[in-house]
Amino acid sequence: MPRHSFRWFILLLIIIIAGTLVWFKMRPEDIEISVSQVTRGTVEKIVANTRAGTLNACRKANLSPGIGGQINLLTVEEGDRVSAGQLLVELWNNDLKSEAVLAKKEIKAAEAKTAASLLEAEIAAREAERKQKLVQDNAISDQDVDKAKTEASIRRAAYNAVLTEVEARRAHLAVINAQLERTRLVAPFDGIIAKINGELNEYVTPSPPGIATPPTVELLDTSCFYVIAPIDEVDAPAVKINMDARVIMDAFGEKHFPARVRRIDPYVLDREKQARTVDVEVEFINSDKENDFLAGYSADVEIIIEVQNNVLRIPTQALLDSSRVFVYQPRSRTLQERSVKIGLSNWDNTQIIEGLQEGESVVISTDRPGLEGGVRVTISQE
Repeated sequence: MPRHSFRWFILLLIIIIAGTLVWFKMRPEDIEISVSQVTRGTVEKIVANTRAGTLNACRKANLSPGIGGQINLLTVEEGDRVSAGQLLVELWNNDLKSEAVLAKKEIKAAEAKTAASLLEAEIAAREAERKQKLVQDNAISDQDVDKAKTEASIRRAAYNAVLTEVEARRAHLAVINAQLERTRLVAPFDGIIAKINGELNEYVTPSPPGIATPPTVELLDTSCFYVIAPIDEVDAPAVKINMDARVIMDAFGEKHFPARVRRIDPYVLDREKQARTVDVEVEFINSDKENDFLAGYSADVEIIIEVQNNVLRIPTQALLDSSRVFVYQPRSRTLQERSVKIGLSNWDNTQIIEGLQEGESVVISTDRPGLEGGVRVTISQE
């Protein structure tokens, strides 16, 4: 080879190597991405609450005596379990108890008087009957017979009057007992004492609805619970009674509790500076954790509107504008932008009807700058 040709070859080789080094130095770095495979599984269309709901006991009673008075007997403490009919609080009622004792004695006296009056009435009736027979034998005059009959009638009327008196005294005792009942607070159902507003010798008053007076005792039935949660008015038409649902509570981490819709409010709440919502009640289905529940827990509700099983699905975060995804090409280590047709969707997964195959990988880190079709990428090892 001539010397000048060899020199040109060396120069060209140097230029190629230098150009290659410059290209490697100047080329854009691969974008680091995270991917997820297209898989088959279940996709649900759900409606979720707009604000945290509240766990409620099935029954709650705010109890107060029917009249005002001083607490004389307090038989329970907060946290106690009570049975239906159990006495909780009794106001001072010694005066009514004394009246009841007196009324009972008056009834006994009236009953004794009734027995005597009845005996007198029976004697008078027999005497009248005897004289009626004597007048037939002309042993006595008609005047004596009339007098005996009148006496029998008087005795019978006196007996009836005494009977009425007994009934009146019994009615009076019933009134006293009713007044006594108003001084006693009893449990209307089995439950737990949630709160007591009052101590011995303190004065308490009735707490009718609409008046800001705290109840004397708050009683909860913790044998079952339900959740009240608001949903957006736009979602309300899709929700129906008996639809399956899930309840998630912060107190139990990510555990899901099966439930069903039991009630939908028939009106929309319009609260100032808040979205219009509809309250929905869901009840638990055979939950073995209800004994651990505490009324007042915050709770989120997911109502299952529709379910598709064994369908292609991808993480919802992989979708761009609900119609595009970036598909990772492992041979060229590049991205391909692809249009897709979707079906059911929720926060976690979206059903793919067209555009992807099972096993392909789609980009889920769609917020990385520079992503577009054809760019080189590297998969994050995280």
